[in-house]
Amino acid sequence: ATHFAIERLTTSTTMTAPRSARACAAVVAASIAVFAVCSPSYTALAYQPSSSGDVSPTPLPMVQDRRSVLALASTAAAAAAASPLLLGNPGSASAATSAPAVGGPRVPLDGSANGFPLASFGLQVYDDDAAYRLTLTALEVGYRNFFASVLAGNQKGFAKAIKASGIPRDELYICGTVLSNRARGEEAAFIKTKQGCQENMNAFSYGDIIKLDQIMLDYPAGDVDSIRGQWKAFEEMKKEGLVDTLAVSNFNARQVDAVLTMPSVTKPAVNQLPFSVAYHPSGILDYNKERGVLVQSWSPLSRVLTNPTYRPVLASIGNEHGKTPAQVGLRWIIQSGASFCTQSKSKEHFAEDLNVFDFELSAEEMTKLSQLAAA
Repeated sequence: ATHFAIERLTTSTTMTAPRSARACAAVVAASIAVFAVCSPSYTALAYQPSSSGDVSPTPLPMVQDRRSVLALASTAAAAAAASPLLLGNPGSASAATSAPAVGGPRVPLDGSANGFPLASFGLQVYDDDAAYRLTLTALEVGYRNFFASVLAGNQKGFAKAIKASGIPRDELYICGTVLSNRARGEEAAFIKTKQGCQENMNAFSYGDIIKLDQIMLDYPAGDVDSIRGQWKAFEEMKKEGLVDTLAVSNFNARQVDAVLTMPSVTKPAVNQLPFSVAYHPSGILDYNKERGVLVQSWSPLSRVLTNPTYRPVLASIGNEHGKTPAQVGLRWIIQSGASFCTQSKSKEHFAEDLNVFDFELSAEEMTKLSQLAAA
């Protein structure tokens, strides 16, 4: 689902990594380089990677040669500068040591071989040229998870940028979307969703992308039968080998259950929802976690940075960690147990939003931030 997070109204300065982290990064990078020279081969690096309501939609505010090892030196430097999260536990920063640095840490998802990067770039509504340019910028900064919604109307520009970047496809996590929520009845919803799946593949083919990591329903259809029709089309796409994981957006508990109660169902891996310091209704994470679904915030900073009450609190906490208010807001999401999909038109903000995995908020800070919305 493409949504419109409020843009930052002030320019914030991107913080640099602490001196000790940079020093550690240099040591790790140098160690890898030395090992590459001394060893004829290297074993592949590996990693492991209740809300209720109506069923109707509710509006919501292997490295085997020295050359390859040497190429990893710069990546290792970034890894040492950022203390990534323990895979499978988005709330912990201190225990992490093995997640890949580029694009941030990843968590395992059923059906995904390389894991799901916790930080994602979500393209907004602009033309293909802008999508092309911003995708290349995001890739340069280090993003590897991309949310390219059909609603944005620029999947072709995105796909062309992926091709032009030259970055190996297996380093990327690409999610497309289908909009079929207005179809009524199982058969109509199946047909409309099937059509949307094909439209995604047609657009992504401009970048020689022949398989997606994820496909997401932008919105649930209006009743149980229609939702199941949508999901049957997704499962057919998966059986055809065109996508690895299936996801939903803006689904409440009953709508998720409409999928989960289908026979032999592939469960949703992700539910993309509004979730932030400013908006986190009770139970929103719980009903997804109970069903084994990861929440991805589609509006991580909406109404956060512009609120005159919230911003000073985030700024004060940020000063304690050498971070900006935006980074504190995003870190709160990660430690709450969710992931986020951010958007920007500025290289500086792209980098700022990705640099949130090298610090940890205290329990007191988390509580203070969580209570802001109730104030």
